[in-house]
Amino acid sequence: MFSSLKVRNYRLFFLGQVVSNIGTWMQRIAQDWLVLSLTGSATAVGVTTALQFLPMLLFGLYGGVLVDRFPKRPTLLITQTAMGVAGVVLAALTLSGYVQVWHVYVAAFAVGLATVVDNPARQSFVSEMVGPDQLQNAVSLNSANFQSARLVGPAVAGLMITGVGTGWAFLFNGLSFVAPIAGLLLMRGRELHAVERAPRGKGQLREGLHYVAGRPDLIWTIALVGFIGTFGFNFPVYLSAFADDVFHAGAGSYSLFNTLMAVGSLAGALLAARRGTSRMRVLIGAAIAFGAVELVAAFAPSLWLFALFMVPIGMFGMTVNVTANTGIQMSTDPAMRGRVMALYMMVFLGGSPVGAPIAGWITDAYGVRAGLAVGGAISLLAALAIGLVLTRVGGFRLSFGWHRGHPRVRFVPRGEAGAGAEAGAEAGAGLARTA
Repeated sequence: MFSSLKVRNYRLFFLGQVVSNIGTWMQRIAQDWLVLSLTGSATAVGVTTALQFLPMLLFGLYGGVLVDRFPKRPTLLITQTAMGVAGVVLAALTLSGYVQVWHVYVAAFAVGLATVVDNPARQSFVSEMVGPDQLQNAVSLNSANFQSARLVGPAVAGLMITGVGTGWAFLFNGLSFVAPIAGLLLMRGRELHAVERAPRGKGQLREGLHYVAGRPDLIWTIALVGFIGTFGFNFPVYLSAFADDVFHAGAGSYSLFNTLMAVGSLAGALLAARRGTSRMRVLIGAAIAFGAVELVAAFAPSLWLFALFMVPIGMFGMTVNVTANTGIQMSTDPAMRGRVMALYMMVFLGGSPVGAPIAGWITDAYGVRAGLAVGGAISLLAALAIGLVLTRVGGFRLSFGWHRGHPRVRFVPRGEAGAGAEAGAEAGAGLARTA
């Protein structure tokens, strides 16, 4: 489960991200709660989320071109420093009492601009640290790292907000970037796996898009995470509104929801690290389960029941994220990886500028239960539709039957059935398996 941590460079990267990710989650919770406190509007929280991810939507593909063209370690030093500065500035404004909602908007947009390059650079830099043999494990541990921080960050943020105020959470986040910067500086360059960089030239953006367009396994995977990221992952809007408007609780309950979701997400990431392969059937199954559980959670009658639903939502959501991320990285030409991962992140994260304001509007107009139900329903329908498309593209069909007294659903090649189709079923289930 932790084999990639034997690599010194990756271990330094991993430890630095532990500290930084805790700060990032603290800032997310503090940022959403500060905006809600200043405006009293779920739409304003949605606008903040949208501004943070709008740069990814507008410039994400160009960020991928830069990542493929320049060395990733110096690039990450620049982007991590920029995000640290944004956190410190927002902390200074909040602690001094001069903060206004537009300051938060500007800070969120600034972090989003840095993320345009930082996200694909971090994603594709993993392969340079650990090589292809450990890539699946390292990607899964990255997600586990992020979700472990999600266990600590919201809890600490909740205590800090109620105890000393949101400004200290912003300050911790700004200073936390010292850890990943130190890790990058301490790495041994000679131990990195050499990757051919794309030369400066015209048409590189088009080249990346054509590459993805010719790969059904890539384009449909990206489409699926796009639907889920746009409509299903608007938790900053939903959870703050459930805590404040539905259950009439405070920042502590909002923090509890995020913490329990992180428990499920961490479990999903660690299970992915143990799995060792990335299969399309796991991706589709997890996406269907995510949408269904989110839809049911929208109608939970009590705070504690709603809170318990956060665990499976986090687990299935993380399984979708890790499986899609790993599958795309492992099946992409290294020279194209920055552009492909930029497209993936642009669709997954860049959907928030579209989805978050819509979720906020539905929440303000019809209630947060309606907003969460719509997000879950769209995610569920998208998973079912894309799952059917992928089975047809791969020349497979669903087979329903019984095995040792239990119902079983499999993918089998069209025209084949029975025990002789077992090998074909395994191949069909792993249509986009990348290894």
